[in-house]
Order: sequence, then structure tokens, then C-alpha cells
Amino acid sequence: MAGPAEEELGALAAIFCGPGEWQVLSRSETDGAVFRILTEAEGPTEDAAVPLELVFHLPAGYPSCAPGISVNSERLTRAQCAAVREKLLERAQGLPSEPMVHQLVLWVQQHLRRILAPTGPGAGPHPSAASAPGDEGLWMALLRLDHMRARTRYVKAVRQWASDLGLTGRLMFLGKAILLVLQGRRGAIKEYLVLQRTCRVDVDASGKKCREKMLSVLFESRVQPEHARFAAFEVREFAGVDELRREFEAAGLRALFSELVLGLVK
Repeated sequence: MAGPAEEELGALAAIFCGPGEWQVLSRSETDGAVFRILTEAEGPTEDAAVPLELVFHLPAGYPSCAPGISVNSERLTRAQCAAVREKLLERAQGLPSEPMVHQLVLWVQQHLRRILAPTGPGAGPHPSAASAPGDEGLWMALLRLDHMRARTRYVKAVRQWASDLGLTGRLMFLGKAILLVLQGRRGAIKEYLVLQRTCRVDVDASGKKCREKMLSVLFESRVQPEHARFAAFEVREFAGVDELRREFEAAGLRALFSELVLGLVK
């Protein structure tokens, strides 16, 4: 298999590292790789996540050609699984010829509810039509993470998600305080939040893998003229409050620091 595909397999194994989330079913130079990812996505009702079993076949020519995909779920009918598979294949065909599996998983996590929504007369406006105007331009979000016990793995996952979604910003540490500033498309930030809340990237006090349930969205809005545009995503650790304050001020976020951050880091 090509180098980019090998690198992608390693990255996927690191991201989907919970019990049973990742399994390589077969792998060879001639036939490529077949692997299974178990994940969850937002279903038709907000209170019930839908488990998804996604099987990808990366042929020997991947990523020059799109992957094969199959979809199964104990909570979806055969017709619904076929509809999800069809949409994923359409999405794959429209992406550039580069590693795309993680992007496809992110996409189905964000769009499953829309795929399963009723269509036809009386079904109501299509969600994409209603949300499109708010997705224009550059957006910014300020998040607070509660803790990172498995810090190395957690930071690696955050970097990977930001890269896959085209987000820039800062992951900032000051003592026990963990802050995350993201800039990018509003839709990409929403996809990031889905990942942050559904993927098991940390461990609880007993060492068991867990999701980030204590995530707080402190602020979200369109990027304003006074806000700096981050050119990349960086991880930074600060020794004191004044050093963190200067970081926010350099980014044109003085007011955010005074109003939302200072009380968290004193």
C-alpha cells in the first residue's frame, strides 16, 4: 500500500482506540486493507445516539481511487444502512485523491440525522437549506476542557481533528486550566464538537476510557475585524496568568480573557 495509506491506518488506530472501536480485518500488498470502525452518530432523536459499524476497503491504488464502504447498525433498517452507504460513497467520490477515511467518519457523524430525515411533501425544510446562511465566513469558538488524564493521546487526537477539519487555533494549558480556541468554518467547528463529545479520548479516575462530558463552550461567534487570524493549530503551555493574558491580547481577544477566562485561571 502507498505511504499515505499506511500513515492513515496508523492515525486511525490512534484515534479509534477504545474497546472494539478499531479492527483490521485483512491486509495485503495486492488487495489493500479492510478494517472496521465502530462509532456513534446523532440519530433522528437527540437523546439516542446511533451505533455504526463502518467497514472500509482501501484498494491497492488508494487514495487515487475511493475506498469501498459498508454500513451496519442494530438501530437502522437495511434500507437506512443502504442510504447511509450511498451518501458516504457519494461524499468519497467528491473528495480529493488523498487519505479520506477520517473525514468520511466525521461527515457521517455530523450528517446521519439529515440522511435519515424524511423527504418529500410535508417533510419540512431541508436542514442544510436552513443552516447554510450561518455557515458563511470564518467563525471562532472558545472551549474549556475539564481534564486530560491521558494527555499525550488526547492532544494527538485534538491535533488530528483540527487538521482533518481545516481548523486553526490554540490548545492552551495553565495549571489545571485547559482552553481551546478554534477558528474555521462554522460547520467544521460543529463537527469538532461532535467528535469531542462522542469519541473516547481520555480515561476516568479508574483508568477506563471515557468521553469528554464536561466540555464547555464559553464563546462562539463570527470572527471580528479585531480578532487575529491563526495561521496554524498550536499547543502551548503557560507559566502564569500574565503570560496567558498576553496570548489572548495578541490575538485581539482581550475582552474575552477579562470576561470569560480570568475567573477560571485565578
